[in-house]
Amino acid sequence: MKYKFFFMMIVLWVLVYIGKPYLAIQAVELTLSNVYQMFLIIPPIFILLGLLDVWVPRQTMARFLGEGSGIKGIVLSFVAGAMAAGPLYGAFPAAAVFLKKQVSFRNVFIFIGAWSTVKVPMFLFEWQSLGWRFAITRLCLNIAGILLIAWVLDTLLKPEDRRWIRQQADDLCM
Repeated sequence: MKYKFFFMMIVLWVLVYIGKPYLAIQAVELTLSNVYQMFLIIPPIFILLGLLDVWVPRQTMARFLGEGSGIKGIVLSFVAGAMAAGPLYGAFPAAAVFLKKQVSFRNVFIFIGAWSTVKVPMFLFEWQSLGWRFAITRLCLNIAGILLIAWVLDTLLKPEDRRWIRQQADDLCM
């Protein structure tokens, strides 16, 4: 059944409502608030990704971020992820478009890692609040960790898994 999780949540809310109505009401309000926030964030992301998909040719993406892009692709992936705004769930549609455009898996992993941990506003806040030593140390450790994780994942990913993931990305982006 496609919506079993949704129906399980409704049953859980009803059960909680029977025992503690105020807690169930808070849970529903929080859920609706999160859904509202997602509806404010997701449409602009999809519009920008649609424009990226239409305006930037596959060859250009492959040249700058594909298998042969080298250090240039790594730096561009870091910068794109660090400059991106929004919660992490916005990175996954972008990753699907990147995969469709033949961006290397390593660079997609770097992009997602940078989106999740290397945010420019967060870095500036840390610099101001916690000092430059902390901010620089955390940034360097994050960069090293992201590169290591991207390399390990890229190395462990089998060719048939790569084909399957790219096919899923193509199907999502149609």
